Amino acid sequence: MRLLAVSDKSAPSLLAMHRPPSVDLLLGCGDLSYSYMEYLVTRLRVRDAFYVHGNHDAQEWLHTGAVLDSPGGWQNLDQRVTITQGLIIAGLEGSIRYRPNAPFQYTEREMRTRTQKLILRLLWAKVRYGRDPDILISHSPPWGIHDGPDAPHRGFRIFLNLMRQFHPRLWLHGHKHRYGPSAWRTSYARTEVVNVYPYRWITIQEGQITISPQH
Repeated sequence: MRLLAVSDKSAPSLLAMHRPPSVDLLLGCGDLSYSYMEYLVTRLRVRDAFYVHGNHDAQEWLHTGAVLDSPGGWQNLDQRVTITQGLIIAGLEGSIRYRPNAPFQYTEREMRTRTQKLILRLLWAKVRYGRDPDILISHSPPWGIHDGPDAPHRGFRIFLNLMRQFHPRLWLHGHKHRYGPSAWRTSYARTEVVNVYPYRWITIQEGQITISPQH
């Protein structure tokens, strides 16, 4: 299975694809224009595409006068759990709150409350399928992993608890732009935490996961 995970920035190399590769699953970690996301799902002809909102997500006005409120062809996975192509996937939107009343921003306490609904659904999935989630997508990174020292880029502590409790094989996030040789892949509590900015190719074959080092 081949996955493409995207976040935060339109990638020229993806826009310039002359011969689109075979992709089984698209995952979006926020802060992308809806028109870019629609281009990807259409160009790659992907049946399954899931995303969460980033803190900069907003309506998009097209040259035709139409307004995009969400990306067509994608399903919002915030606080939800889905199983597709044998993978159990869950999601959480948003970043730490740094502006009052801004959409898709949450205090640590607010995010802790929001995770309760997801926890119930993860427990239900574990009873039904007999295992923990394979992939969890978020916009923000976990606290202390790939996050930044400034307030807008601080990660959520509750995400560490989720990894210790449910051990997803992959935790994919965006939000923190990478410039230079900063870390993009970190192991924590049996979970591989990956900053996908601006995109990552991920291959799952016979239980082994390979993640592209380029971005």
